[in-house]
Amino acid sequence: MHEATAERRQRWEDLTEVPLLIASLLYLAAYAVYVLVPPAEHWARGIALAVIAGTWLCFAVDYLFRMLLSGLRPLRFLRTHWLDTLVLVLPLLRPLRLVQIYMALQRRRERPRMELYARVVAYAGTAAVLLGFAGALAVYQHERYAPGASIVTFGDSVWWVCTTLTTVGYGDVVPVTAMGRTIAAFMMAFGLALLGAVTGSFSSWLIQVFERDEKRPPGNGKTPGK
Repeated sequence: MHEATAERRQRWEDLTEVPLLIASLLYLAAYAVYVLVPPAEHWARGIALAVIAGTWLCFAVDYLFRMLLSGLRPLRFLRTHWLDTLVLVLPLLRPLRLVQIYMALQRRRERPRMELYARVVAYAGTAAVLLGFAGALAVYQHERYAPGASIVTFGDSVWWVCTTLTTVGYGDVVPVTAMGRTIAAFMMAFGLALLGAVTGSFSSWLIQVFERDEKRPPGNGKTPGK
C-alpha cells in the first residue's frame, strides 16, 4: 500500500516538475509586469493579474494532488510539508520552490553536474537572486507611494535588497510601511542563513582540501634516489 502510494506520488512529481518550474517563472515575470508597469497601462496589468491568478491556481492544484497522493492526514501533511504550504500562502516565496525543483531534476542524473560544495553555492546564489528580485518588487510595490518613503524607485528597492541580504545595511533607504518592514525582517533572516550556508560550505571545502594535502605522502610517495 505504502509502496503504491509512494510510486503514484513520484509519478505525479516527475510529471509536474518542469510545468511547475515554468509556471513559477511565469508568476514572477507577471508580478514584475504588474508592479513595474505604470497604473495607466490597464491592459498590461490586467493580463499580468490573469497570469498571476492562473499560475497560482496551478500551484494550488499541485498542492492538493500531492496531499491526496501522500496518504497523510491534512494536518500531518501541513507539518511535514511546511515549505510547500508557506509557498502556497505566500507565492512570492516561489523561488525557494524553484531551487527545490531544480534539485529534484538533478537527482534524476546518475551523477550531478557539480560537486556538493559547488551545488550549495549555486543553489544559495540562485535562491538569493530570485528571492531578492521578488523582495525588491514587493517592497517597491508597498513603499513607493507611502508618506515619507525613501524607496521611491525600483532602483532604490534593488539597492536596499542588496544591502539587506548581505547584512551591510547602509540605512540610506529603509522601508516605512508595516508590510515593507515585514519583508525586511524576512530578508534579513534569509541573508544571515545565506551567508551561513555559503561560509560553512566554503570552510568545509577548505578543510577537506587541507586534509587531502596532509594525507598525501611527501614527494608523491617516491623514495629519494630512485
